Amino acid sequence: MTAPPAPDLADVLAARQRIAPYLRPTPLYRYPALDAMTGAQVWVKHENHQPVGAFKVRGGVSLIGQLTADERRRGVIAASTGNHGQSVAYAADLFGVRAVICVPERANPVKVESMRALGAEVVFHGRDFDAAREYCEKQATEHGYRYFHSGDEPLHIAGVATYTLEILEARPGIEAIVVPVGGGSGAAGACVVAKAVRPSIEVIGVQSEAAPAAYRSWRARSLVEDTMGTFAEGLATRTAFELPQQIMWERLDDFVLVSDDALRTATRVMIEKTRNLVEPAGAAALAAVLAAPERFAGRQVAIICSGGNISPAQLLELWPRETA
Repeated sequence: MTAPPAPDLADVLAARQRIAPYLRPTPLYRYPALDAMTGAQVWVKHENHQPVGAFKVRGGVSLIGQLTADERRRGVIAASTGNHGQSVAYAADLFGVRAVICVPERANPVKVESMRALGAEVVFHGRDFDAAREYCEKQATEHGYRYFHSGDEPLHIAGVATYTLEILEARPGIEAIVVPVGGGSGAAGACVVAKAVRPSIEVIGVQSEAAPAAYRSWRARSLVEDTMGTFAEGLATRTAFELPQQIMWERLDDFVLVSDDALRTATRVMIEKTRNLVEPAGAAALAAVLAAPERFAGRQVAIICSGGNISPAQLLELWPRETA
């Protein structure tokens, strides 16, 4: 399979025009408590403030708003651990398109409830995202749905890249952007914009060491599979996607891994210091900065809070009740 062409800055600017009637820019806030912990000026891009609590809705509106009449008639299908599915469901509801979302059997119930409330049909299949994705692709072929891949879609990447436009317009002096990576659409979009605007901006991807397929693919400059053991479903992929990887191979400055324990700590810190609900994947960028504060000290750093869809069970695990 050959990936479609990568979007460029003009595509991102066009995507912003498409999504502007439906999605407002998200806040970019600085927190002195995070500055004190890291030694950097830390600016948090709050994609958890999106209508579905995650950044991917930008890509959903960008792509589904451009479907042909035939594609709208056929309906769309997608595979997701939750946030991409919510994005597709939200945009499909907006434009009156049928949506089917394939999710792993133990998908985050908060995200499943949201997809259903938006009118999507949710189908449970397999133990992880990639099992759900493989089933989804078969269903797309059998039933003629328009398959909405969570990574290999230029209109999707152009849509999610709009958050980087907002960052650089609000804070032109940003020196580094740190982005969580599951499939890689967010990091790829950040690369497209940052390197077009000012090539010296450092773009750094972050993934869990318990699900390092994208990281290993970036290092190898080849698509590889790996284990998937992370509790952070937004980072939980065991395969890499071609289009985001091609963009990252060319433009991503660095890619780091963090432990699941570091993700838990960073999630607690984000909730405590920013007073926002943050899911573990959404705290990955902070985990990377906390793991290497000397790298970021004295610099203006934007960290992407990619989502806030944390379940009550996940919250309870972060703050277990002390036993007597």
